[in-house]
Amino acid sequence: MAKQHGDSSREHTTIRSEPAPGFLQRLSDTAGGMLLGLVSFSLSFYLLFTNEGRAVQTAASLDEGLSLVVPIGNIHRVDHLNEAKLLHLTGPLQTPKPLFDPNYGVSMHCVQLKRQVEMYQWVEYEESKEYEEGGEKKTETRYSYNTEWRSEVISSRHFDREIAHQNPSAMAVESYTAVAADVQVGSYYLSKGLIDKINDFKQLTVSHIKTLHADVTTEGNYFYQSANPKNPEVGDLRISFWYAGVSMGGPTFGSVDTVSVIARQRGGGELVPYKTKSGDQLELLYLGSHTAEEMFLAEQHSNMMKTWALRAAGWLMMFVGISLMTKIIHTLVDWFPVVRDLVNLGLKLFALCISASLSLLTVAAGWLFYRPLMALLLSAAAIGIIFLARTRVPAKKYQ
Repeated sequence: MAKQHGDSSREHTTIRSEPAPGFLQRLSDTAGGMLLGLVSFSLSFYLLFTNEGRAVQTAASLDEGLSLVVPIGNIHRVDHLNEAKLLHLTGPLQTPKPLFDPNYGVSMHCVQLKRQVEMYQWVEYEESKEYEEGGEKKTETRYSYNTEWRSEVISSRHFDREIAHQNPSAMAVESYTAVAADVQVGSYYLSKGLIDKINDFKQLTVSHIKTLHADVTTEGNYFYQSANPKNPEVGDLRISFWYAGVSMGGPTFGSVDTVSVIARQRGGGELVPYKTKSGDQLELLYLGSHTAEEMFLAEQHSNMMKTWALRAAGWLMMFVGISLMTKIIHTLVDWFPVVRDLVNLGLKLFALCISASLSLLTVAAGWLFYRPLMALLLSAAAIGIIFLARTRVPAKKYQ
């Protein structure tokens, strides 16, 4: 059963009622959570173990690359003696042709030019809270509506109240990104993978555009397809342009970007990925002027941050998995408030200790083949967590 309250077209509240779940239903729901917990618990081992192997492989590949890289001083001449070698070079970007959008008169020498289209639409926000009243489980949901510029089409058919909040089903103009086919640094051509790394987009200022379409209105740094940009209506469009990698070759709106590249030379000067003995592909590009040592150091730091992020994600998956699998114990005693709270706290501490210990053991297993001493230290820390937890439990005669 559902009841609705609120007269405002921008806000209303719905209350849905259903009988409070019985013990058997709660037990059944807990069983489903146990299955989900088992899946999360199992996947955490895979994530933690493979992450260590990936981290070691990446670190070894970066060390190998640093020991082999050949710095190139003259980027305007391709030396065929460097064929298949790992090169490091720095220079300004070059593109033979500008990227353009004839609909809005935008033309620029750059590596990527993005047209971003946004439509003024209704957006639904939902806030819910659950409570029990009169032996029933009630869900109170507050819906609010606001008009906003959004780059994706929001379907109003799924709104709780579609009347007076209808959005168009499509945009008259679509977003797209144009990418330069040929990008050079001196006489060297960048591969598609290197080009895709040039993605530091900046918004194009409308004042730089000389020729504007007749039926387009400008306001700030946006093109508007609207009768009144300062007071838009649902369905109106605004368009902005973003560029990345300002290049030599013609008129630009800003200084030409310099890049530093580490990649393998192939053929007549194409820069492509370099496959290391460890199995990784090295293909690095950084904006600005950087030495090879600086680039490899930054990659090592990035590898370390990614490793720790995945370790945290693996531990969290294990903690959640154990919590879901042991929730059935909480369900069995949930009609005793004091006992329920104590059991809940105990289960959380149990999940915390076990997940931390098993995570360390899994990480240690991943290091066993690479750094046995580190694996032993991690194993000792894992056992120490369990031992410490046991020493905090009082003897039975004092309980």
